[in-house]
Amino acid sequence: MKIVTYEVEGRRKLGILNAGEQWVYPLECFGMDYRDMEEAVTGMSESEIQLLNAKAGTDPYEIPGAAQLSEVKLLAPIPCPRRDVICLGVNYMAHAEESARYKKQEFSGERPYAVYFSKRVHQASGPFDGIPAHRDLTEKLDYEVELAVILKKDAFRVSEAEARDYIFGYTVINDVSARDLQNRHHQWFFGKSLDGFFPMGPCIVSADEISYPPKLELRSRVNGELRQDSNTELLIFGIDHVIHELSQGMTLQAGTIIAMGTPAGAGLGFDPPKFLKPGDVVECEIEGIGTLRNPVVE
Repeated sequence: MKIVTYEVEGRRKLGILNAGEQWVYPLECFGMDYRDMEEAVTGMSESEIQLLNAKAGTDPYEIPGAAQLSEVKLLAPIPCPRRDVICLGVNYMAHAEESARYKKQEFSGERPYAVYFSKRVHQASGPFDGIPAHRDLTEKLDYEVELAVILKKDAFRVSEAEARDYIFGYTVINDVSARDLQNRHHQWFFGKSLDGFFPMGPCIVSADEISYPPKLELRSRVNGELRQDSNTELLIFGIDHVIHELSQGMTLQAGTIIAMGTPAGAGLGFDPPKFLKPGDVVECEIEGIGTLRNPVVE
């Protein structure tokens, strides 16, 4: 099941993509009246997910309210996250190396502990929305393709073996970053939380659709140039570890979004760095989920 948030004729709806991903079917036509994605994530039963999986193969002309994907506006799956957005820093070894080079720091090749930080998201950007350049604040605008995990129920003191049972699904995010702010303040909250710095989507793929742990190709391109090209099996700290470790001392609430980190090839990793500028188009793609295509705007 690929579930989306979309606008059609001035109304915001939840829907699923059909098997060919050319049509969107509104959940309401299946008797599901979830008001928003977070309500669906926390309330949807396994039987409802199975029903939607089956309905995705139905002829669109048999679905009341079905609309061609080209005729609707896809929004971020969770437009205004009410729960935490937790991110992992330098969670691919090659990105850890390029990050250390950029900061002119020694890198031992050892990562005994995960690096966590919070990203404030006032409003998530849709898969085709613009990324504001914020040129009054930053000259070092960067991109990061990442797999994000969405939790379906509260997690507290969860074992690694149980972690997968807490996952509703997966999506693509671009962890847009202002590197100069990030380094100036010696923390990541400000430089990663400016408005428009959380493109997300184009859908959430339910956990049953992807083998676990996910081994998915992920790539980014800027103006068609391949920048990042890796696989989620190269995560230093995997999903099991992250959910287990964080939940030992705090409750991860249903609806929490966990962004699993980015591979090598971010703009800071080049010599000289390749930071974004207005007019650039950033594409972030993850196998089996989809692609974000966001232009940088003034």
